[in-house]
Amino acid sequence: MICLHKPGGAIAMAAALLLSGCASLSGDGGFKAAAAVSEQRTGAPASVAGRLPQNDDDGRALAAVIEQKLAQPLTANDAVHIALLNNRGLQATYWSLGIAEADLVQAGRLQNPVLDFKRSHGGGALEIERTLTFNLLGIITAPMAGRIEGRRYEQSKLLVANEAVRVALDTRRAWVAAVAASQSADYAQQVEASAQASAELAQRMRDAGNWSAMDVAREQAYHAQTSADVNAARKGAVMAREKLTRLMGLAGVQAAYKLPGHLPDLPAVPSELADIEQVAVNERLDIQAAKLDVAHTASTLGLTKTTRFINVLDLGLVANSEGATNTRGYEIALEIPLFDWGSTRVARAEATYMQAANMLAQTAINARSEARESYADYRASYDLARHYRDQVLPARKKLADETLLRYNGMLMSVFELLADAREQASAVRGYIAAQQDFWTAQANLEAALGGRLPAQTIHQESKQGDQP
Repeated sequence: MICLHKPGGAIAMAAALLLSGCASLSGDGGFKAAAAVSEQRTGAPASVAGRLPQNDDDGRALAAVIEQKLAQPLTANDAVHIALLNNRGLQATYWSLGIAEADLVQAGRLQNPVLDFKRSHGGGALEIERTLTFNLLGIITAPMAGRIEGRRYEQSKLLVANEAVRVALDTRRAWVAAVAASQSADYAQQVEASAQASAELAQRMRDAGNWSAMDVAREQAYHAQTSADVNAARKGAVMAREKLTRLMGLAGVQAAYKLPGHLPDLPAVPSELADIEQVAVNERLDIQAAKLDVAHTASTLGLTKTTRFINVLDLGLVANSEGATNTRGYEIALEIPLFDWGSTRVARAEATYMQAANMLAQTAINARSEARESYADYRASYDLARHYRDQVLPARKKLADETLLRYNGMLMSVFELLADAREQASAVRGYIAAQQDFWTAQANLEAALGGRLPAQTIHQESKQGDQP
């Protein structure tokens, strides 16, 4: 402890008031800044009125926006927008900014002074002692502590924005999976209906004595398999849709939204990206947050070294009254580093700094690798889907037309016609899966690069009316 006479006490009191008055709450907890960063990377706003919903009016405005977007088949961009507005887990993350801002403002405010009052009497004498004590060490280290909390606050904004980007990309992937699963289920029903007709035809041919029992069994087995495929496809469609519903935070009647009938067409050309590793290192929010974490731990290390010997340092005013005699002065309370010289706190701070520095380096290495891997997957997925679209499906259609032509001319049997129909169905299923892989790979690439692809590489909107 350090306690000063009256003039020193006045100076300390003035400094305390000045420092505590410099920091104040912003009112939005830094949400607007984090929302601006996430919107830049997701293409969708994170709020309806520029703030988090806090009352019934905000809730009604949010419900109106969601209702408007659900009134038509849900696009990928609308799904992302709804998730950013309505995902409750993400909303909880938004509110963590308020906690971080409160810590920042608190770091700029000094501890309240402590008033000690002592009254004693005996032998006809009355003694009164008054002490007003300030934390002088807090005054000295307040600027450094404020800078440390400032970096922590900036890091929190980046982490919140990064979480918003993650939810947006998860929603985009979930939308692709849900649409693909629904499309696959619809096509599986078409195949099952065709297989049922084939099985009924086979039974009639058997009854007429034109087919063998083995031929009928083959068609009936194929019909049974397609029925099982329909059930599996429906199950997958329900699971994919529910995952999308959870990410958007929907329930009740809102969960009955409509999805497009099929995935968007492939773009004319894939995106050409140069220096993808550098883009990832520069743009990814997790790397930026890790850099701030290193800076924060470095500042903490400096503060620890500064205060390693003096951990308690208080300043106060003392006034005593004994009868008609009044005395004033000061007293000093100082923690003497007799047993603890602060070496363990410094060692811990240094270890924490090295831990943060190595984690930053590993994060950058992971980002570079993920960028290379995602871009390679993106290009390979595009090539595969384009091959299905431009080579496999046209070849299958031509073969189906020729098979039907020869069947009508009685140059091919019905067995060959049915076998060709099965192979064509397999090609269509392969194309749907290749489309899903491509759009999922694009979302993965955006995640690896820290947000949506650069503006000059974004494809034109597909015939479906939306770009996943």
